[in-house]
Amino acid sequence: MRYSEDHKAETHKRIIAEASRRFRADGIDATGLQPLMKALGLTHGGFYAHFKSKDALVQEALRAAANDASGQWAKVLAKPEPLKTLFKRYLSPEHRDHPDAGCPLPTMSSELGQRGQASPISDEVVGNLLRMIEKETGDPQEAMAMVATMVGALSLSRSVADEALSKRILDDACSNLTARLEEKKGGKA
Repeated sequence: MRYSEDHKAETHKRIIAEASRRFRADGIDATGLQPLMKALGLTHGGFYAHFKSKDALVQEALRAAANDASGQWAKVLAKPEPLKTLFKRYLSPEHRDHPDAGCPLPTMSSELGQRGQASPISDEVVGNLLRMIEKETGDPQEAMAMVATMVGALSLSRSVADEALSKRILDDACSNLTARLEEKKGGKA
């Protein structure tokens, strides 16, 4: 039975969306193609009608995650006190506990680096976040330090077993970033 082009395009989107969630939650290497396709009610062999390789899927899934993250950040930055709001949301237990719906950097960046497959899409995600923060701070070096603190703290908070320690990592990073922001504002006045 032949499917319409719309059906193939919708299936392609479903595979990307599910892979994007799984790669962020479980990592790239831990996400097998067979379980991924099975979760969608599709066959493993059907994967190759959509992608040449898992690496091709990784790039499309990373692009989808990047678009999700940029959309979420843009909404946050449209609010009053945008950076404080961004820090609170990014460094929250909810973001920590739901990597499948969050920023792809904490999960995927270290894995891509370890695989020797750095991605220009990661460059875009970092660049977008840097530009958003730099627009608010006016300081490229401070923006880079803030991005590194956010991503590092979230990664670290996910890696410890002690819930109190995990929460402290998030809270302390958020407090530190907020204090640096206030200090910067105080210096401008």
